[in-house]
Amino acid sequence: MKPTIEPTPVQPCLPPTAAIRHLCDQLNAAFETGAPASASPLHANDAAFAQRVRSALAAAVADPELLDDPAREGNAHGYRRHLLAADAQGRYAIAALVWMPGQASPVHAHHTWCSYAVVEGELTESLYGWNEARGDATALRTQPRAAGAVSFTRAGHAAIHRLVNESGRRAVSLHVYGVAGAQIATHVNDLVRVAEGGIEAVSSALHRNGPAIAPDTVETPAHEAAPS
Repeated sequence: MKPTIEPTPVQPCLPPTAAIRHLCDQLNAAFETGAPASASPLHANDAAFAQRVRSALAAAVADPELLDDPAREGNAHGYRRHLLAADAQGRYAIAALVWMPGQASPVHAHHTWCSYAVVEGELTESLYGWNEARGDATALRTQPRAAGAVSFTRAGHAAIHRLVNESGRRAVSLHVYGVAGAQIATHVNDLVRVAEGGIEAVSSALHRNGPAIAPDTVETPAHEAAPS
């Protein structure tokens, strides 16, 4: 069943938890090593930055008080993005994504570096390979992403994926994007064309729960992180 794309309502979030404020501190410190060089191969400074971000996310999701209940609220009409913090210098934004059963993202690459970790439940990640000559992507494999799993990727077509909640319960993930908070809906996902027959069949769990719907909007930000 092909996903449809509709916006989800915008709802304000509560002020950030102590764990989110601490994550901002760790991200500010990570920038002392330098940000990744866009879609280019990782250099030494980029690798150090990526590892710092991954470590900061891993520590954050291990805190049971990371997210308040409002930041875990989903929406029946599409996965919901709660903007939790935005760097005052526009270097990054932090969002909680809530996936109800059967909801999925479109197949996409990224315009910016990004990192995510699963906070609650389990997601299924499908990975795709990019064919420059054809200008499309082909499914390579899928992998489960359980609570605690952490991923980091650079911008560009080297990392194309799709996330879906194929379980029968809510899943929550925490994402850090290398953009200003106001740009999450417009400057993060780079939607790509999938080769005919190249997208794997969505599991029976998805069909049981109706179409997967990706949002166009982001929940109202509650916090602007202080500059480092």
